[in-house]
Amino acid sequence: MTTQLLYVTRLETCLNGVSHWMAANRLRLNAEKTDYCGLGRGSVPKLSLADWLQRPSVQCSTETVSASDDVRVIGVTFSSDLSLDKHVTSVCSSGFHWLRQLRRVRRSLDMDSTKTLVHAFIASSVDNCNAILAGSPRSMTDKLQRMMNAAARRVTGTHKFDHGLSRLLHDDLHWLDVPERIQCKTGVTVHRCLQSKAPKYLTNCCTPVSEIASRRHLRSASPHHLPVPSYQLT
Repeated sequence: MTTQLLYVTRLETCLNGVSHWMAANRLRLNAEKTDYCGLGRGSVPKLSLADWLQRPSVQCSTETVSASDDVRVIGVTFSSDLSLDKHVTSVCSSGFHWLRQLRRVRRSLDMDSTKTLVHAFIASSVDNCNAILAGSPRSMTDKLQRMMNAAARRVTGTHKFDHGLSRLLHDDLHWLDVPERIQCKTGVTVHRCLQSKAPKYLTNCCTPVSEIASRRHLRSASPHHLPVPSYQLT
């Protein structure tokens, strides 16, 4: 309980700082669209939703911010254990919803119009911030892949158990599989960082080994490798 109060007190301090900054810039914090949750793994104490609900809200100036078991940041849902299962489930739920809506009008559309709708409502949601799924287990990307397979079937008018799905995806529609889409997004981001076309907080994470004074004599410096920061998930 002491740890919980410490985290909540620090959170109130941060929120008050954000609120004052917004007020100084003629903005206002919308408490109805703001919530918080405890994030952490390993050495960081993990607090369940029941623990947080013992103090369900924090006070930020005159506004009250409620506790939640997950938060949505720029279209991505983060759970308290830093897993992305709920985010992937939400993307798949939205994608299959639009596929069901598309099925009702599929006979009135040609292939080009159907591809446009699929890209607008389904492929765009899969590609949105998908770089955060780099290194995710196969079970997570398979959920998204099944949705993309269903979208390909809807575009081409084929059925679930028809053969030639790989040809439809790669040759006819020129779509990449979900793991390759994630890898492509990561590669593009790294390229933009190396070309100084990305924000500074990203370019600072992509400094070649050859440009680091303490590591430029290592064997990894000659092939222009990038340093991989150490991390621990358990």
